[in-house]
Amino acid sequence: MKLRRSLLLAAPLLLCLFTVAQAQEEPFGLPVPPLGDGPWVIDTAEQHEIRVSVVARGLSHPWAIAFMPDGGMLVTERDGRLRVVRDDVLDPEPISGLPEVRTDGNGGLMDVALHPDFADNGLVYLTYTKGHADGRGSPALARGRLEGHALHDVEDLVVTEPFYTNSGLNGRVAFGADGKVYMSTGGRIRSQDGDLLMAPQDPMSLRGKMLRLNDDGTVPDDNPFVDEPGHRPEIYTIGHRNTLGLALHPGTGDIWQHENGPNGGDELNILLPGRNYGWPLMSFGRLYPGARVSQHPTRDGYESPVVVWLPAIAAAGLAVYTGDLFPAWKGNVFVGALQEGGIPGTGNLQRIVLNDQLEEIRRESLLQDFRQRIREVRQGPDELLYVLTDHVDDGALLRIEPSE
Repeated sequence: MKLRRSLLLAAPLLLCLFTVAQAQEEPFGLPVPPLGDGPWVIDTAEQHEIRVSVVARGLSHPWAIAFMPDGGMLVTERDGRLRVVRDDVLDPEPISGLPEVRTDGNGGLMDVALHPDFADNGLVYLTYTKGHADGRGSPALARGRLEGHALHDVEDLVVTEPFYTNSGLNGRVAFGADGKVYMSTGGRIRSQDGDLLMAPQDPMSLRGKMLRLNDDGTVPDDNPFVDEPGHRPEIYTIGHRNTLGLALHPGTGDIWQHENGPNGGDELNILLPGRNYGWPLMSFGRLYPGARVSQHPTRDGYESPVVVWLPAIAAAGLAVYTGDLFPAWKGNVFVGALQEGGIPGTGNLQRIVLNDQLEEIRRESLLQDFRQRIREVRQGPDELLYVLTDHVDDGALLRIEPSE
């Protein structure tokens, strides 16, 4: 009798556990409809009607854009291909000569940047995941000279220390107003046992850092730690998780960066030499199982972010609009969102308005109805905005322009 009564009392709990387990097994998120042919006219809060059109499609996990002086665009694909879009047509043949890329986890071929004198020297800079014979991987920076449809004289300028991990393998690259190369390195690193590693806070590690280099990969004499014992001289800033947005602010000359938090806590930062941005000692986010990263999201001696996202948007891509074609957007920051709050099918493009003290006063989500993962956003030489949607076999390059 007692056994029967215990089973009856336990039945609701067992049913609840079964329901939770079943819900975890079933896919969740919003369905992502196929991207149509466009163009689309969309109303926005301040600029009002804009026109969105497809420039090119059929890309596989496109990651970054670089604008060439002849009007063409270079687009990276995560699985190791560098593509050319010219006159709104995607060249079917990838550029040859790229380094071998490790593509598992969150690694692959990532960012692309052109040397400020690209028109004369043809130098192209790429961040990618370099695989090692023992199975480890590390973010790396390569440089090659583009001639015709091939990269020549390709060499690694930086290869960071490898770890046994499928995360923290990403990196961005940008040129500063000082002509130096700024490269980010992934800092979400765990041991083989799953323990969070402190490499982003280790001054002798290049992981979880922003590096500052001469255009040939050597160390500038005025780097903040160049004469500091126990510090790698390449380091510009310390304490970053996974940087998925990096850009020179065209108006101020500052380097802006954003990084993915864990479960919440994506952040936008202005990088100052020698400063520590806190990961993993502080964060506004929680670890994926739910616990807080830090009981205090700010700490004395560490830099606080300019903007925080709670919940996370899986921030990707970064642009500061400085053109005249969208006067209501001048000075606004644009950030791609792969998904909001961990829910698939919620990607969008975020517009952030800051005041003169760089304090956030408004935020708008654009392109929500597309439900696409927005991987990249850049302002083109034509003062229009260009966006990449992250899709395995039909990623697209979109153009945003004023509506007629």
